[in-house]
Amino acid sequence: MADPSSYRPKPGEIPDSPGVYRFRDEHRRVIYVGKAKSLRQRLANYFQDLAGLHPRTRSMVTTAASVEWTVVSTEVEALQLEYSWIKEYDPRFNVKYRDDKSYPYLAVTMNEEFPRVQVMRGHKKKGVRYFGPYAHAWAIRDTVDLLLRVFPVRTCSAGVFKNAARTGRPCLLGYIEKCSAPCVDRVSAEEHRELADEFCDFMTGRTNTYIRRLEKQMGEAAEEMEYERAARLRDDIGALKKAMEKNAVVLADATDADLIAVAEDELEAAVQIFHVRGGRVRGQRGWVTDKVEEITTGALVEHALQQLYGEETGDAVPKEVLVPALPDPVEPVQEWLTGRRGSGVSLRIPQRGDKKALMETVQRNAQQALVLHKTKRASDLTTRSRALEEIADALDLDSAPLRIECYDISHLQGDDVVASMVVFEDGLARKSEYRRFQIKGFAGQDDVRSMHEVITRRFRRYLAEKEKTGEWTDGEDGQDAQDREGTLAGPDLAGAPNTLTEDDGRPKKFAYPPQLVVVDGGAPQVAAARRALDDLGIDDIAVCGLAKRLEEVWLPGDDDPVVLPRTSEGLYLLQRVRDEAHRFAITYQRTKRSKRFRSSPLDDVPGLGDTRKQALLKHFGSLKRLRSATIDQICEVPGIGRKTAETIAAALAQAAPAAPAVNTATGEIMEEEPGTMGTGGEPVRTGAPDERRGQET
Repeated sequence: MADPSSYRPKPGEIPDSPGVYRFRDEHRRVIYVGKAKSLRQRLANYFQDLAGLHPRTRSMVTTAASVEWTVVSTEVEALQLEYSWIKEYDPRFNVKYRDDKSYPYLAVTMNEEFPRVQVMRGHKKKGVRYFGPYAHAWAIRDTVDLLLRVFPVRTCSAGVFKNAARTGRPCLLGYIEKCSAPCVDRVSAEEHRELADEFCDFMTGRTNTYIRRLEKQMGEAAEEMEYERAARLRDDIGALKKAMEKNAVVLADATDADLIAVAEDELEAAVQIFHVRGGRVRGQRGWVTDKVEEITTGALVEHALQQLYGEETGDAVPKEVLVPALPDPVEPVQEWLTGRRGSGVSLRIPQRGDKKALMETVQRNAQQALVLHKTKRASDLTTRSRALEEIADALDLDSAPLRIECYDISHLQGDDVVASMVVFEDGLARKSEYRRFQIKGFAGQDDVRSMHEVITRRFRRYLAEKEKTGEWTDGEDGQDAQDREGTLAGPDLAGAPNTLTEDDGRPKKFAYPPQLVVVDGGAPQVAAARRALDDLGIDDIAVCGLAKRLEEVWLPGDDDPVVLPRTSEGLYLLQRVRDEAHRFAITYQRTKRSKRFRSSPLDDVPGLGDTRKQALLKHFGSLKRLRSATIDQICEVPGIGRKTAETIAAALAQAAPAAPAVNTATGEIMEEEPGTMGTGGEPVRTGAPDERRGQET
């Protein structure tokens, strides 16, 4: 590992001008290429304190042994030189987009004397016109089969073509008039190339011209009573229209655009591109990349544009490119695209209308591609096993953590504070074991103290259930145990018999401990979780934290984090666990926030403040019981006089019965339970966690 200070340029050596720089390792291999508007300012960012660098950047500068640069005149030249060097050196630390599958293209070999239409995959060749990409090769063959009626271009291989020329007999397509048979001189090379040009024009979206021309010819043939020719032209028109129908019309007929969307997390990014030509989606493709440095969405878009159009010229670069974020600065990239096309290119973010709606569709495809990519990795047993082993090695555990629990705190400026507990067993989510907590009191304003409270409550229940002999009772802190279905039981159910194990003998609910507790956060949250376990006398459960910004793994008592390699399956698994805990927590927090804003019939009673509302609800336990109470019973509540009681009873009688509470996770109607009511009439357990079974949302 090299010390960046050993090869840091001297002050004043780096010019303050646009340019491209290269980092090389000790073997003189180029490991990173970048461009900058100001080389001096950009390179200075790499030679700061290592602790302040992104982990990927830190790995790059410690792998490098030297840095060199080339000054250019403009930012556009820098962009072009950067692309050329990335293609030449293939640096390991640069963003590399890899196709999530090999897409087939419809290719026309205009570089040959007799152009050929065929399906092609892989790298593009110079002088070949490409259309697509398509999702399946059979979709290309169907389209070509329809178009050969009108544009009978050669589709045979070089061997078949030479054999037909030698024997003087065309192939089957020549006999059925789906090939103009240039092999036997039915048409000249110039005439055949003209057919290929028309084929390419039609594929680029200039469809109406040919259809109108064929319709005119069909009318002329009918007037001249050449009905067989007219019928043939009619069928040709039908074939062209059928080929056009295979692509959905999404924008105006004259629209030629590419739409690029990006879905990303801290480690990876997925890019989806829709190619729209003549207002129709002509092709779709997608890439996935590892994020090897701290990079913005705009920079990801810039790299995608380089890869997409770096080898393209002319009409292959559309008039309009729609993106989710603009590169910074955008002018050089736009000028570079204009140079590739030979005319103006609009690079912008769609704001409204059909283009924005289509961009949302592309964005959903990008999100699904990223999820699918992660799912494929997570579903592999060998990969999961390796991930657990890497976690055990990194955290110095005695064995692989087969059960991992992760905790996250979520709130909105201190209100509606909740926590989530998600469980992964053998590297897979076990959603039936998920739990949710309400945080009350002082902890709501402090994530660290909230984390301490949640860990304490969860493992206090674990210790209590561990000591039980087959009965469920109230927890040590007065919180009710869960019933068998995972919902909160009221005090009248406390002490009801309920075995501690499932039918298969496994511990259930909170009685099953994890081997590893993961908290969403850094050193403070980890220290709070460890302190909570120590206070309970639990010393056989490991604790770590995953800080979201730099994806660093923190251990209790350590001054420095554990930085797992970028390609580590262990880091990937920890990230999935943390992200799932965050999703589960924020979903619950939003649900509680929406319930809090529901109105109550008591709000319409004049002169009835929050204090007396709470007193009423505390006395009766639920809005349902208050509604059925008599005026004399309402008067028993301290602070409620007879006149006020009559007003309350009248307001409740006029108000429609409240809709039953619905479990947002399961969709089941829940009966109101005894306990303190919220201002919106929803049952709330005073001081108790809302620890319900986690369901997929």
